Amino acid sequence: MAPLYKKTLVIGATSGIGEALAARLHAEGTCVIVTGRRKHRLDAFVAKHPGSSGVVVDITKFDDIPSFVASVTQQHPDIDSVVLNAGIQRPFNFAKPETVDLSTFAEEFNTNYVSFVHLVKAFLPHLQRVSKDAEDAEAHLVFINASLALVPTLTRTPGYNASKAALHSFIVNVRQQIKDAGYKIRFVEVFPPAVQTEIHDTKHQPDMINGHEIGMPLGLYTERMYEGLQKGDEQFAIGHAEEWLNEDGFEATRAKLFEQGHVTIKGALAKYVKSA
Repeated sequence: MAPLYKKTLVIGATSGIGEALAARLHAEGTCVIVTGRRKHRLDAFVAKHPGSSGVVVDITKFDDIPSFVASVTQQHPDIDSVVLNAGIQRPFNFAKPETVDLSTFAEEFNTNYVSFVHLVKAFLPHLQRVSKDAEDAEAHLVFINASLALVPTLTRTPGYNASKAALHSFIVNVRQQIKDAGYKIRFVEVFPPAVQTEIHDTKHQPDMINGHEIGMPLGLYTERMYEGLQKGDEQFAIGHAEEWLNEDGFEATRAKLFEQGHVTIKGALAKYVKSA
């Protein structure tokens, strides 16, 4: 079977879901470029996975993103897919407002949402070119979101939930813009459950004990995610949220309402909005 993608750049691959997915893609024949802030983790991945490469980048340094993207796409003009996975999760209790650190709140929102907007803007010109290179060419942007974007049941993490919900809304809108413009770029959104990674570690959430034991085992999740990517759906969930995206699920219903509303509003606005 042919590799899922030709060459994939994985943002946030020094641990957890990003690292596991990069390893799975590599095992199936995709050429992989891993990125993150921790060089020693990237070096370890490259040493373990021959043919892969690593690039150190901090995606919260927004001004560095254009030069990073320009450099990596110049060195690897055959990148046909980008996985956006990086994210952090922090607890906030607004019932005790004196405990809320808004600088930490802003850091979380910038990491989980605003940085993705910057990355999408920077990568789209390259992916647009890739999608035009051949008649059957197709580029991919894969977003690892969270089921909490759809139903924010974990009330201890209101900032995380809001950042993921914002990302979901952004993806839905920009995916449609890309379709309307005729580009063959697939925006794929994955909604994981809680997964056993360092996102819940005491280092990141001091009030938790053995947080890395929370959720689905990483290996099982990775296999389920890879199977979902193979199916080719634009969005899919793993675990308890799967039923939300079923034909009669509320997210599937919301998607239908979006499609209907988009057509109606697009027609209504046509006489008011000038063509670019």
